[in-house]
Amino acid sequence: MTEPVEQAPRSGVLERAFAVLGAFSPDDVALPLGVLAQRASLPANTTLRLARQLVGLGALQRAEDGTYSIGVRLLEYAALAPRGHGLRRVALPFMEDLLLVTRQHVQLTVREGQEAVLVERLSAHEALPVLHTVGARTPLDATGAGVLLLAYAPVAVQEEALRVFDPGRGDDTITTPAQLRRRLASVRRDGFISSEQHLPYFRAGVAAPVRDEHRDVVAAVSIVIPGGSPDLRPFDHAVQTTARAISRALQT
Repeated sequence: MTEPVEQAPRSGVLERAFAVLGAFSPDDVALPLGVLAQRASLPANTTLRLARQLVGLGALQRAEDGTYSIGVRLLEYAALAPRGHGLRRVALPFMEDLLLVTRQHVQLTVREGQEAVLVERLSAHEALPVLHTVGARTPLDATGAGVLLLAYAPVAVQEEALRVFDPGRGDDTITTPAQLRRRLASVRRDGFISSEQHLPYFRAGVAAPVRDEHRDVVAAVSIVIPGGSPDLRPFDHAVQTTARAISRALQT
């Protein structure tokens, strides 16, 4: 008789530790204890105890001025994530080739729940300004790469995205849930997406899916270029070719 699998209980300590780690952001990579406690919604003494433990484990590091930042040990663990640095390692050579062709931004994005997570970007010196740093999370409907990942997401994820759709944060041509639904269908039909946004500046993008050995979409490779380009078709072809090359490398 097979023994039932014991479900791991929810750990208050783990949840509080992750609350501390989640207090950091790309704009705030070093935080004093007081801000850390405030953002984690924890008492100062609890935050101090957790911070000391996390420093001892290498998950946090403490500077001479008393501020805390993410420790190198977490980077070592993150390197083992197949959808993060493992995927990045395979994709980088092909992204570098695409960078030489486009001379703008080349990005690699994965989906986590209802968010798109930027895991890598290569940028030319003359590239236009960027909105997000590596590691940034955005709603799936806020970027072309996110919409592409949404198109291949489970139906429940798509329906939730349609329910909370915000027309002010994505492609200028998608202003209603019905238009978003049609765009998802067109992405699945065409195998890529081209998009344009005017705010905070005029820019265009092309994204295509990266598939694993099971043919499941695990990432999106994309470019961000100045808006108003007369013909995006050469970019469409280049991005799709890059996505197929990364997919083949993942499947071998």
